[in-house]
Amino acid sequence: MSFLKKYNIEIDKKLLNVALTHSSYSNEHGGENYERLEFLGDAVLQLITSEYFYKTLKVGEGELSKIRASFVCEEALAQYSKDIGIDKAIKVGNGQLRDINDTIVADCFESVLGAIYLDKGFLVAKEYALKILEPYIKEHHMFLGDYKSRLQELVQTDRKTLEYVLVSEEGPSHDKTFVFDVVIDGIVYGRGTGKSKKEAEQLAAKDALKKCAK
Repeated sequence: MSFLKKYNIEIDKKLLNVALTHSSYSNEHGGENYERLEFLGDAVLQLITSEYFYKTLKVGEGELSKIRASFVCEEALAQYSKDIGIDKAIKVGNGQLRDINDTIVADCFESVLGAIYLDKGFLVAKEYALKILEPYIKEHHMFLGDYKSRLQELVQTDRKTLEYVLVSEEGPSHDKTFVFDVVIDGIVYGRGTGKSKKEAEQLAAKDALKKCAK
């Protein structure tokens, strides 16, 4: 599969086929589905991310759990699958063809990881998972919660002031575009443009988080 070739990984084709087979397909055609591999992959991913955040962040257990949850939630796993192309390889039954939802797509990220673990071992599975997750982690991507809340938490830690400043507001009332700067201790750290003030502020916070990470 091309989504594994880009990571220089080749695993048993039968095992990979199972990892990509939804129960609706196996019910129609027989054979195994991905549910057992998903169970295994979930545990492997929990260990990989737990170890990663334990070693890279000096925060308490509660904060570690919160951060880990953000990067292993359904929304996050579905995004990873779509980014690397797992979603295009999933096999579902005829009745499921129009509803390959994010739950299925997220499940397959875990089942493929479980298959890699079984065939190649923990170190290969770990390297594969972190190559996918690390870009999101380093840019402070938020799958749970929001960018404004995350930025507020960081600023509070350093006791700095934080405000969102409207730079411009253009367009007719039904189609406005807003531009906001996020200002920390009098310095502009990020800028966001959106169709609502809320969206523009969130994107400004996201921009600031990226710069803070550098």
